[in-house]
Amino acid sequence: MAQGNRYDEYLKRKQGAPPPSVQWKAAEYLRISREDGDKEESDSIGSQKDITHEYIEQHDDIAFAGEYVDDGWSGTTFARPDFERMISDVKKGGVNCIIVKDLSRLGRNYILVGQYLEMIFPLLNIRFISVVDRIDSVKDPASINNALVSFKNVMNDEYCRDISNKVRASLDRKRSKGEFIGSFASYGYRKDPADRHHLVIDPAAAEVVRSIYQWFLGGMSIIGIAKKLNQLGVPSPTMYKKQLGYPYRHPTGELCDGLWPDSSVKRILKNRIYTGDMVQSKTKIKSYKVQVCTTVPEEKWIIVPDTHEAVIPREQFETVQQLLRRDTRTAPGVTHVSIFGGYIRCADCRRAMGKKTAVQPYKKYYYYVCQTFRKGGGTACTKHTIREEKLYQAVLATIQSQIQLAVSIDSVLQSLKEQNAKAHRPSRLDAMLAMKKQEHAKISQFKMDLYPDWKSGILSQSEYLSLKEKFDRQLAQLEQAAANIEEEIRRYQETTGTENRFTQHFLKYRNITELTREVIVELIEMIYVHEGGTITIDFRYQDEYQRLLDLLEEHAAPIKAG
Repeated sequence: MAQGNRYDEYLKRKQGAPPPSVQWKAAEYLRISREDGDKEESDSIGSQKDITHEYIEQHDDIAFAGEYVDDGWSGTTFARPDFERMISDVKKGGVNCIIVKDLSRLGRNYILVGQYLEMIFPLLNIRFISVVDRIDSVKDPASINNALVSFKNVMNDEYCRDISNKVRASLDRKRSKGEFIGSFASYGYRKDPADRHHLVIDPAAAEVVRSIYQWFLGGMSIIGIAKKLNQLGVPSPTMYKKQLGYPYRHPTGELCDGLWPDSSVKRILKNRIYTGDMVQSKTKIKSYKVQVCTTVPEEKWIIVPDTHEAVIPREQFETVQQLLRRDTRTAPGVTHVSIFGGYIRCADCRRAMGKKTAVQPYKKYYYYVCQTFRKGGGTACTKHTIREEKLYQAVLATIQSQIQLAVSIDSVLQSLKEQNAKAHRPSRLDAMLAMKKQEHAKISQFKMDLYPDWKSGILSQSEYLSLKEKFDRQLAQLEQAAANIEEEIRRYQETTGTENRFTQHFLKYRNITELTREVIVELIEMIYVHEGGTITIDFRYQDEYQRLLDLLEEHAAPIKAG
């Protein structure tokens, strides 16, 4: 029979009732996945169809019962849509024969393939045919159980494992170079149209991210931020991606019906990618066979700094991370954290102070009490109680005093800069350093000329050794002098260069008259309450404050702390 006639007859058999001789209702199962390293031409869906079609038309006892195609599904798992649909049709009685091009189309997990061939298919009374491998469980039962089939299954599995390792190594190389390899960019970014491995800012989403950080630093709780976003009608990250037409799915997004959950807010507040650093490999798949995602310890993340434009300043991000580590719980229904939340502790037991409410006739006030005392019945610590109003005034006064200190230091720094500018100090130091380097180069050349002069007889051995020792001493002295000058230049640059963070942050609140959450977060490390109501404040940037004092002692009159 000619090829065309056979194929016409095959199509008629597909569309009409099977002839009486037919015993087997065959499902053509077709699968391809580039993740498995499948070759597109030889293993394409079209190529598989041609082979399975021809096999069916050449056997009168087999009728076409359906075509099942898993295009793009890995052979390492059997949780494939059309494979599961085929097994369902088998159980319903619509299929009793499965035909594949070769064993690798059925799967590449040798354990699961073996279970289907030797246990599941026989239990379901399924005839299995692999055309290229010449396997037929009915006509040649031994073809299923021979060692060659087991060997082919192992080789298919090994080939898939090898491809998986190569793909993983390739992706790790891209990650280590700071190239973005995810399917979807983090909220606030988009893939660069010119380079899909580079991120660019999404203006609309990035503005929401900035608002989240500002609200959090301003004292709003994470739950309060989520509620505010929902009240403003801001679409959640999942909904936003869908609105842009991306085929993005996330379990939380589906459950929340487009609303912001507090987990999304917290994830944004903790994501370092907003500082401009590429952070990847936070999760991983257990293996090519077990497609289960696991969390990777932070120390094993792949982080490449400054790969894209930042949405959030690095210092602001670090401040937020400190806040997230503090105890800033709020009462049910309260959207804002207390102004001192997470920043007040007992000076003795170092435990957080609890905020309480007291009611007097015609007046309600708030106070703080040691949590150890409150929960331990007074046996472990004392009250250390202080009214919020008194604490507020004491902290404000102390901050104002610290600001005045910063003003004094800044005034001296400015005066010192002017004096150094008039004295042309950097030019003088640079000239001295250049002179020392020139002298060092000249003597080094003299030393190099000694050896040829000795060998040529111009110098005796004793003269050579004496001069060499003399030049070595001179070079050592010049190197030490140059190091001293460079240290002087460095100190000068530290004193007259960019603003110290201590003065920079405190001078920002030069005219402060009231406390805000932002002021507490930016300037204070911790407030300690002593028994009797006195307080001690640990300010931020104290190491830089001390460095300033050390530098000023060398370059100007010492400043006495107020």
